[in-house]
Amino acid sequence: MSKKVKYYYDTENLAYHKIKPKKAKSLGYAALFLVASALFGFLCFVVLLNTPYFETPKDKAQTREIANLKLNYKILDKKMDELDAVLANVEDRDNNIYRVYFNNAPISQMPKKKGIITKERFEELLSSNNEQLVSNTTERVDMISKRLAVQSKSLDEILKLSKAKEKFLGSIPAIQPVKNEQLRRMASGYGYRSDPFTKARKMHKGMDFTAPTGTPVFATGDGVIERADNTASGFGNHIVIRHGYGYETLYAHLSRYNKRVGQRVNRGDIIGFVGSTGRSEAPHCHYEVHKNGNAINPINFYYGNISAVEYTAIAKLASQENQSLD
Repeated sequence: MSKKVKYYYDTENLAYHKIKPKKAKSLGYAALFLVASALFGFLCFVVLLNTPYFETPKDKAQTREIANLKLNYKILDKKMDELDAVLANVEDRDNNIYRVYFNNAPISQMPKKKGIITKERFEELLSSNNEQLVSNTTERVDMISKRLAVQSKSLDEILKLSKAKEKFLGSIPAIQPVKNEQLRRMASGYGYRSDPFTKARKMHKGMDFTAPTGTPVFATGDGVIERADNTASGFGNHIVIRHGYGYETLYAHLSRYNKRVGQRVNRGDIIGFVGSTGRSEAPHCHYEVHKNGNAINPINFYYGNISAVEYTAIAKLASQENQSLD
C-alpha cells in the first residue's frame, strides 16, 4: 500500500503543491510512540505481577509461611495466657496461704506485667510489622520468665520453712510416755504433792504413770539420747532426751534401757521399760518436760495422741493434790 500523499492549495499561483513532511518531526513522533509503548508495557507487567492469578512459586511459599506463622503465634499466645493464669494462682497461694501458715512476710513485689499482649491488641499486631510482633512476644516471654524465677526462689524458701517446721513439730514432746488408752495410768500430776517417804508437801516437777514392770516407755518427740544412767539422785535408771529448740524430756525409774547415749530417736520409739529403780514406791514412769532448763507441766504436751475430751479428763486427774510415787 502506497503512502498517502498530502497537498496544499497555493492561492497566489492557483496551483496544488505536495506537502513534504519534516524529518525531525517524524523522528519525534516515533520516539514518543516508543516511550509510550514501553511505559504501557511496564505498567501492564507490574499489574500482572501483583495479581493472584500470576503468583510465582516463591510468592506462594511465602504466603503459606506467613499463614503458618500467624497460626503458630495464636497457639503461642494462648499458651502464654494459660501460663499467666497458672502463675497468678501460684503467686496468690504463695502469699496468702503458704507464707501465712509459716508466719513469713510476702515475697518481694513481682515484676510489673508490662508489654503483655491482650486479645484486643492481637489483630492489631498481626497487621503490624514483624519487628513489633517479635518485640512484644519476646517482652512477654521475658516477663513470664522473670516471674517464674522469683516464684521458684520463693518456693525454695517455702520448702526450707516447711522442712524446718516439720523438724520443729517432730521435736516437740507431743505424746504420753506410756500407753494410756483408758487414762488409768496417770497417778500423780505436776505441782505440789505429798512425798511418799517424808509425807511433806513438796514440788513434784513431773507426772507419774503407773504400769507393770517391763511396760514399754516411748520417746515423746524426736531427739538425741543425752543421758542413760543412774547417777542422778532419786531417779534410778533414767534417760534424758535432748529435742532441740530448748526442749528436754526425762524418763525415770526404768527397769532397763533400750537406747544408748548419742542415739537419735523418733517420736514413738521404745527407749526403755517401766521399773521401780531409785527413790520409788511402786513401778511407774516419772516423766518431766524442760524448756530452756526449767521444768514445765507435761499436761500441755499430750495433744499428739489424746482428744479434747480425754485431755480434759487427764487434766482433772493431774490437778488433784495426792501423793506422788517418788
